[in-house]
Amino acid sequence: MTRDILLQIAQVVTVLVLAPLLQGVITQWEERVQRAQGPGIFQPYRDLWKLFHKQLVVPETASFVYWIAPVVAFTCMLTVPILIPVLTNFPLPLSDMGDILGGGLILTLGSFMVTIAGLDSGSALGGIGSSRVVMLGILAEPTLILVFVGITLLAKSMLPFVVNHLLVQQPAVYWGPAHLFLVAAFFILILVETDRLPIHSSTHIEVYMIEEARILEYSGPLLALLKWASAMKQFILYTIFCNVLLLPWALSISGLAIGAFGAAVALFLKCLVVAAVVVFVETAQSRLRYYRYQEPLAASFLLAVLAIVANQLR
Repeated sequence: MTRDILLQIAQVVTVLVLAPLLQGVITQWEERVQRAQGPGIFQPYRDLWKLFHKQLVVPETASFVYWIAPVVAFTCMLTVPILIPVLTNFPLPLSDMGDILGGGLILTLGSFMVTIAGLDSGSALGGIGSSRVVMLGILAEPTLILVFVGITLLAKSMLPFVVNHLLVQQPAVYWGPAHLFLVAAFFILILVETDRLPIHSSTHIEVYMIEEARILEYSGPLLALLKWASAMKQFILYTIFCNVLLLPWALSISGLAIGAFGAAVALFLKCLVVAAVVVFVETAQSRLRYYRYQEPLAASFLLAVLAIVANQLR
């Protein structure tokens, strides 16, 4: 029992520690593809350290929502690793608190609080960023629900550990059209949720700003929490994509320390493979205008529907 609790803590710590590193690698790869030097892969850690030691500057119009949103978002990202297979392929003591849908609801709660905070500050750019996120969510959320339905029909369960075991033990299901359609649909959702669509840009250019606009009024430790929570959300989505759908192997079976450490290394390597594909997709396409945001999301929705149909015909 003590070992399982330590593994549960290790899963959260793994996401907490490796999330900024993954963000640093992706940022550097994007710069290298564009023939720029780019920051070091450890720059996100230095940025967080600097922000935690800076003074807070709070807008006069901000209410209590401004203060609690970063804490709620960060707490949500600490909760999801408890529910999903990060290091082990078997449930841990608190893993039965929720299924994939529960994890998705917690991730959505964190994003919802940041969106409300963007509106609460009274900033024009905050309102733009929040409204754009909501517009994307109109198509992204139904697609996410359909992906969950497809996973449920595929594995006859919404528990991520059951899906992992099914895909490992039955290659026919892994290479089946239903599973492949789900992988493609979820990959597009990752692009949306991690601000990597070719209509997005994590810069301070107003015409492209979406994610950055929501948190523009934050500074100091609160901004550090939001930046860290965003990196953790990205790492969590990559973890679900790799350990549940795409590469469900290389997880600890016995729960020994060496196995958990090996699983953490393997997880990061799997995330790097997905990150390389994401960087290629993001940089290989021309920047789309914002009003075309529905095109990739509609494709993801269609892939999720095809996955459900293919599963019924299986």
